[in-house]
Amino acid sequence: MTLDLLPLWTSLRIAAIATCITFVLGVSTAYGMHRYRGRGKVLIEGLLLAPLVLPPTVLGFLLLFLLGTKGPVGRLLTPLGLNPVFTWYAAVITATVVSFPLLYKTALGAFQQLDTDVQAAARTLGAGEWTVFRNIVIPLAAPGLLTGTSLAFARALGEFGATLMLAGNIPGQTQTLPMAIYFAVEGGAFREALIWCGVTLVITLGSLMGINGWLTAATSQKRDRRRQPLGSPRQLPSSPAPTSQGLWVELHKRLPGFTLEVAFHTEDATLGMLGASGAGKSMILRCIAGIETPDTGRIVLNGRVLFDSEQGINVSSCDRNIGYLFQNYALFPHLTAAENIGFALPAHPSTQATVDHHLAALHLSHLEHRYPRQLSGGQQQRVALARVLASRPQLLLLDEPFSALDTHLRNQIENFMVAQLSAYDGMTIFVTHNLEEAYRVCEQLMIVEQGTLSTLRPKHQILAHPETLSIAQLTGCKNFSRLTIKGSHQAWASDWNCTLQLLEPLTPDYSQLGIRAHQIRFIDLEAPGEGSLPANTFPCWLATTRETPHRITLYLKLHQPPAHAADYHLQAEVFKEKWSQLKNQSLPWSIALDPMRIMLLCP
Repeated sequence: MTLDLLPLWTSLRIAAIATCITFVLGVSTAYGMHRYRGRGKVLIEGLLLAPLVLPPTVLGFLLLFLLGTKGPVGRLLTPLGLNPVFTWYAAVITATVVSFPLLYKTALGAFQQLDTDVQAAARTLGAGEWTVFRNIVIPLAAPGLLTGTSLAFARALGEFGATLMLAGNIPGQTQTLPMAIYFAVEGGAFREALIWCGVTLVITLGSLMGINGWLTAATSQKRDRRRQPLGSPRQLPSSPAPTSQGLWVELHKRLPGFTLEVAFHTEDATLGMLGASGAGKSMILRCIAGIETPDTGRIVLNGRVLFDSEQGINVSSCDRNIGYLFQNYALFPHLTAAENIGFALPAHPSTQATVDHHLAALHLSHLEHRYPRQLSGGQQQRVALARVLASRPQLLLLDEPFSALDTHLRNQIENFMVAQLSAYDGMTIFVTHNLEEAYRVCEQLMIVEQGTLSTLRPKHQILAHPETLSIAQLTGCKNFSRLTIKGSHQAWASDWNCTLQLLEPLTPDYSQLGIRAHQIRFIDLEAPGEGSLPANTFPCWLATTRETPHRITLYLKLHQPPAHAADYHLQAEVFKEKWSQLKNQSLPWSIALDPMRIMLLCP
């Protein structure tokens, strides 16, 4: 029996062409739908996926209706001498239509799994949308895209029903393998049908296995791949000459649970932004960087307007010249440490020297060929910092960069970062919910509570005079009491059961008193000497203790012994050396609440 190979070549040609078209349409549509946030998204996706679930005859009839001489599209094509019905490119059209949903859905899933912070990081480094898509999105989504392509090819190769209705069964033109199988069975040539089935199975399984094998091999080779030439995203545009230095921010943005509404101005080299988790700190940074868009407001950096809702100005994040160190570092996983650092640098002979300089400055030279997955948390943090500094931003945003590190590594990286920032000539905003970190790194502190700016002052002033109860709590104060005014400088602390002398005059605005645990004095050990006892001295009994590696927290009851461990008025913190002396003293002890240390707080 002589086997006519035309159906094989016809199927391969039609499937190959349809797969190429489907790849372009499917990937672009999937990326567009991934970023689309408008109305009707569910309806649009339903229409795109409809060919996947429609019966082949229904789909074929709809295509015949649209493209036929009496159809809406066919009427437009007929005067031009174009009539796709019963032609080989009609078979391409049907193969494209039926394979499109597979590639679209696979590509959409691949895009949805990508880390959005990685893409945002590329934009803050000056990469435009095309650069982000080409250099970040496509490489990271490549496994999913290739899998979708192999599925689309297999689907195009096996299309029968819709093709038969629109393209017919024309030997040498539209007679594909499925049609050859169908008509061979209809004519009783079962051996020929079996051969064509075997050929179809080999091609389909071969393409799927080939893609999977290639992806597995590529993943293995990537672990050992050496450095490739650094990318060359476009250079950041130069900013106009500033008319005034500093950062001016006024933001209003509705968020789930609260409204972000802050306004501040800073010219300090390093500003600490302190607040509880979920207070809106990261959202403020993302709005400043252009990753998120405020509902209304204005952002000005060194005289350059980055956002102004009234004037309709919204500079894209790639053009703001603002560096963003993400909490999870957002390194490009398909690039080495050196390639990550060089991503923001233009193609220039000095680029490699710049990369080497930053690698050496952050002690990363021996790690330049490693990928992020091969680096420790501290090493990733240094690569991310080097990448941001290499782009020479006017403003550096650090979003809780130490949160993922252990205590020892956190101290190392913190010291290292402080040294790097001291040589950085731009401004820095450092976000954290850890008071001690903010205090060590920054001179000025900004407190954010539930999307609202509570205060922005030097750190010493905030610690000494927190102004409100919530700020005192956020800055680590543990002792509070409601107050009743008894005189201009005297108050009854109802929760501590004592009357206190105060330095600061009392006004009706104050509702609470506070004193920090480490500022409570144990006068028994301090040898007060001759004369009267210090002001606000009271006898106290120990209710219970709590130990930390270096300190002991003492829970104290004033005036009388406690009834149980939870019966106490104040918490005092002492070093263990002092505790070793204090615990040998007989009760009651005497404590002094220094009037200079007592804080008057508003609600």
